[in-house]
Amino acid sequence: MHQFSLLDLSPIPEGGTPAEALANTADLARHAESLGFHRFWLAEHHNMPGIASAATAVVIGHVAAATKTIRVGAGGIMLPNHAPLMVAEQFGTLATLFPDRIDLGLGRAPGTDGVTARALRRHMAPEDSFPQDVLELIDYLGDAPDNAPVRAIPGTGTHVPVWILGSSLYGAQLAAWAGLPYAFASHFAPGLLDQALATYRAQFKPSKHLAKPYAMIAAGVFAADTDEEARFLRSSQLLAFARLRTGRPGPLPRPRADLSDEIPRPVMAQVEAALSVSATGAPATVERELRALLARYQPDELMITAAIHDPAARKRSFTLAADVLKTLVTPAKAA
Repeated sequence: MHQFSLLDLSPIPEGGTPAEALANTADLARHAESLGFHRFWLAEHHNMPGIASAATAVVIGHVAAATKTIRVGAGGIMLPNHAPLMVAEQFGTLATLFPDRIDLGLGRAPGTDGVTARALRRHMAPEDSFPQDVLELIDYLGDAPDNAPVRAIPGTGTHVPVWILGSSLYGAQLAAWAGLPYAFASHFAPGLLDQALATYRAQFKPSKHLAKPYAMIAAGVFAADTDEEARFLRSSQLLAFARLRTGRPGPLPRPRADLSDEIPRPVMAQVEAALSVSATGAPATVERELRALLARYQPDELMITAAIHDPAARKRSFTLAADVLKTLVTPAKAA
């Protein structure tokens, strides 16, 4: 692992507001910058009562303006929801305002339910144009002659780094074919992680963007002074995920010592499996569990995330996690 980074969904805690969530995100980004995190990414989710980052490009601007050096980006933009030119203009504008600090991760999923996807896209295209849309978007961000019929302004010539995101073999194959860095959503969908990384590394073709494969994985990390306290903090995410899986999404719940009265055992088993790429506990426990993850998957970069109800406890968790991660880094040039 050469770098460690942070993914934030700008969680709206139970009893809180979107305005407070967005303020907490900016505060967390400043904190992450001071701790040495390499990137701070936000993700596009729609119609989710517990997530305030739906207008992802806007929130990225909010975070970039609140920080000075940390890279800020999308993990990711769900490209089927948008015209490539619009995304190029948005991220070209961000890159113009914040040079050499903006990343653009692209996903193929809608980031929401079917009804909301239709509300976003208006007309659902039956064909899968994701690979073509990715290449079109990259072209808009590259160099273009003045007489090009369509240009992204701002955008042309900014060369915003583009990542492919995924939780299946599709994204791994596309990232390898296009010679782009690849990020796997293992923090909530780890089932194909081993296969996807192997596919990406085996099929990678060097490109003008990247000379060799660069893979990032994501993990949930909940750190506290004791294992018991860390498990208590993580209960908010377990409960939120269980409610989402059973069709009851809502704000990020307050932590609870016992979830058995609300989450049936079969549902909890599914939730634990989905969130299994994680480390939870006191610093020594987190270090042991992260070392095991790094040894198994050998990522070039690790992105951690944590849905913790109390913003102060969340900052404390990332502080402890950063202290551990600094001991696990092997310096190398980042993507």
